[in-house]
Amino acid sequence: MREKAQILDTEQIRRALTRIGHEIIERNRGTERLVLIGIRTRGVPLAERLAQIIKEIEGVEIPVGMLDISLYRDDLSLTSEQPVVSHTAVPVGVEKKTVVLVDDVLFTGRTARAALDAIMDLGRPERVQLAVLVDRGHRELPIRADYVGKNLPTSMREIVAVRLREIDGEERVVILEELENRNL
Repeated sequence: MREKAQILDTEQIRRALTRIGHEIIERNRGTERLVLIGIRTRGVPLAERLAQIIKEIEGVEIPVGMLDISLYRDDLSLTSEQPVVSHTAVPVGVEKKTVVLVDDVLFTGRTARAALDAIMDLGRPERVQLAVLVDRGHRELPIRADYVGKNLPTSMREIVAVRLREIDGEERVVILEELENRNL
């Protein structure tokens, strides 16, 4: 893999999340019954950042949870022989709440579908919305994000890598490209 391009830097990520925070408040007419749930791994710190942004705007603390979708994936056998189950922790019930699922990249839609299944096992929210930092296209399922930081058309050979300081020790979004095998 080689790095093809940097798409977002620290400041651009911050601005995109701030805009998403404002959009969440506006679309939901405030913060009442709002819950943010990050999809592991990088959706969790993004959800925490969004909660902080909303607190700075509205002065209200929003509950933040984390969702492990490992066992809900329909491509489980393709991802690994033995899934690593992490941890799901949602601090409040989801019944009659507006749940905003937060993830780093929306690609095929399969992660979002698995997250919907996992949420429904926790209860029946009033509504579920999806916020992503990057929407790269190539949907395989009829899933659309409600809030998008950056729309980024990509080829299937490219990988969008979100790197966050909480997990990766750096802050940026890059496109990686597979190197062609050139046997001469």
